Amino acid sequence: MSVLAGKRVLLGVTGSIASYKAVELASTLTQLGLEVDVVLTRGARQFVSALTFQSVTGQRAYVDEDLWGAEGHVLHIGLGKAAELIVVAPATANTLAKLASGTADNLLTLTALASEAPLLVAPAMDGGMFEHPATQVNLALLKERGVEIVGPESGHLASGLEAIGRMTEPARLAGHVRKLLGRSGPLVGQTVVVSAGGTQEAIDPVRVIANRSSGKQGYALAQAAIDLGAEVVLVSGPTALVSSVGAQLVSVTSGREMKAEVVKAARKADALLMAAAVADFRPTRAAKEKIKRVEGAPKVALTANPDILEAVSEGRKKFGKPRVVVGFAAESENLLENAAGKLRAKDVDLMVANDISAAAAGFEVDTNQVVLVDAGGHEELPLMSKAEVGERVLARVVEMLEKLK
Repeated sequence: MSVLAGKRVLLGVTGSIASYKAVELASTLTQLGLEVDVVLTRGARQFVSALTFQSVTGQRAYVDEDLWGAEGHVLHIGLGKAAELIVVAPATANTLAKLASGTADNLLTLTALASEAPLLVAPAMDGGMFEHPATQVNLALLKERGVEIVGPESGHLASGLEAIGRMTEPARLAGHVRKLLGRSGPLVGQTVVVSAGGTQEAIDPVRVIANRSSGKQGYALAQAAIDLGAEVVLVSGPTALVSSVGAQLVSVTSGREMKAEVVKAARKADALLMAAAVADFRPTRAAKEKIKRVEGAPKVALTANPDILEAVSEGRKKFGKPRVVVGFAAESENLLENAAGKLRAKDVDLMVANDISAAAAGFEVDTNQVVLVDAGGHEELPLMSKAEVGERVLARVVEMLEKLK
C-alpha cells in the first residue's frame, strides 16, 4: 500500500478564476490515495460547485452554510483536527489577508485557525495585486509563521495582463503536498542518492551512442524517497521528465560525468540507488566536427566506461558511506543468475533485476516487473507501475537502514 494512502488533506478553494485548477488538484491528490476534504468559500462557489469536487474526491465538499447545520458547532474543529495538511489553492489576496490576521469569518478560515496542521497556500490574483505592499506584508507574516507559499507564476491573467499572479499548476502543487506530508516519514534526516536515465557518449558534435532508457523508474524511486521524508539527490542523464519537488537535480550527459557526480554525492549518502542505464562503452575519440556522410561510414573505436559501482565500493570502504547500496540489472537472459552474480561482484546490498524482453516492462513504458535479489534469496514482484516498484524498493531500503542502527 502507498505511504500516502489514507492520509488526510484539507483543500480550501477561494474565489478566483483559478478555482477550476483546484478541481484537477483534488482529483490528482485523490488518485494518489489521499483522503481529500474540500471547503469552498462563498466566492469560490461563483466559479465551481461543491458537487464538482464531490464527484472527483468521492467525499462531501463543505460550504459556509454547513457551519449552521446540525454539526455546525464542531465542524471546523473536526475538519481541522483530522487534516494532516491544509492546502489553500487558489488563495486570493483577500483570504491571504484573513489568514495573516487570524480573521475567522467563514468555514475555511475558521478551520485553519482551529488546526495545528501545516499550511500551504498557492496565491492566485490579477495584475498588481500580488505585488501590492499589503499583500507582500501578509505573505511575509505567513512565511514567518512557517506557512509554505508556492507561486504565483508569471503569465497571462484573466484581465488580459501579463503579470505575476497565475496559480502554480496542479501537478507541481501535488509535488509540494507530497514533500510536506513526507516530513513525518521514516527517512527524515537521511540522504538518498538516485541515479536515473540513460547516458549519451559523443561520436561527433551531433551524434551520440545512447540507449532507450526513459528515466521513469529512477524518477519514481526519487519520488518514493521524498514521500518517506528523505533528502534526495537525483543525478540524471538526459530525459524529458520533470524532477520531483524536493529533489536536488544534478544533470549529466556522459557516463564519466555520471560517475563523478554519483561518487561525490555518495560520500554523504545514507543510501544510493543506481537506476541509471549508464553506457558500458564510449567512443575512444569524439570527432571535433560533424562527420560528413559523403566521407562514408565512419569506423568508431570504443573503449570501456568506468564502473561506477566499483568506484562507489572503494569510497564506501574509505568513508563508510553510502550505508546501503541498491543496484539495478536490466537483463535479456538468465535473469536471476546474472543478477546474483552482479550482487556479489558489485558489493551491493540489493539488486533490482528486470527482464527487458518481457511485455510491458523495462524501457520507456510506465510499468515494470522486477525481482529483488539479496544475499538471502530473491523476491519476484508482479507486474506493477514503476511508482509501485519505487515504493517497494524504498520499503526494503528503510528495512536495511533500520537494521544498521
